[in-house]
Amino acid sequence: MVAIRLRRHGAKKRPFYRIVVMDSRRPRESIAKETIGYYNPLQDPPEISIDLERARYWISKGAQASNTVRSLLNKISISEKQTEKQA
Repeated sequence: MVAIRLRRHGAKKRPFYRIVVMDSRRPRESIAKETIGYYNPLQDPPEISIDLERARYWISKGAQASNTVRSLLNKISISEKQTEKQA
């Protein structure tokens, strides 16, 4: 099964995550099929960047998002809707 999940990067006590698409049976740090974004929790507010078009594509192909990635996708789509209303 294909999963959309976080891959940890960064130094000790300075986490930085890439949002990747990979086989769910592979270890967290193994080769990903595609990198679709990143998440930096140390910024204030946390910095989130996701290619929503590619995320929708992979979900339509049957990829399962992890709980954390699912909550990040919800935050991004909510903030996108707010900016569209303001424009």
